[in-house]
Amino acid sequence: MERMYLDTSVFGGYFEPEFELWTKLLIDKIIKGEIKLLFSQLTEIESNGAPQYVKDLVKHIPDEHIEFLEITDEADQLANQYVKENVVGKTSLEDCRHIAIATLNNADLLVSWNFKHIVNVSRIRGYNAVNYKLGHKILEIRTPREIVNYEN
Repeated sequence: MERMYLDTSVFGGYFEPEFELWTKLLIDKIIKGEIKLLFSQLTEIESNGAPQYVKDLVKHIPDEHIEFLEITDEADQLANQYVKENVVGKTSLEDCRHIAIATLNNADLLVSWNFKHIVNVSRIRGYNAVNYKLGHKILEIRTPREIVNYEN
């Protein structure tokens, strides 16, 4: 079973007309147990400021389909390394923490709707250059649209 790290933007995308089709298909696969959700402490913290319906979305996912990931010192160090290597600026440190947590927990994919700081070819290459340099695996980073199939 694939283990996918979803950042906070995916949960918000469930309720956005532009992103809802693909996001709902992905969340449905997680609910059915076809995909293991990697849900981090960081995503939980960021979700605290979200509307209640976004918070409630996670509660619909059975606990046995979720693997909870803590924020660690190692993840913070890796996130800081992404910034140090100019993959993104200091203001994007939280985005880097998502990448670091997914990388260090061997996620099969990191899924996001954040095109500016995460799902962006130059950023992906930058994150993975740092990962490679430090001996970590290359992280696949995609949008829900790129990884789900749907029938008419």
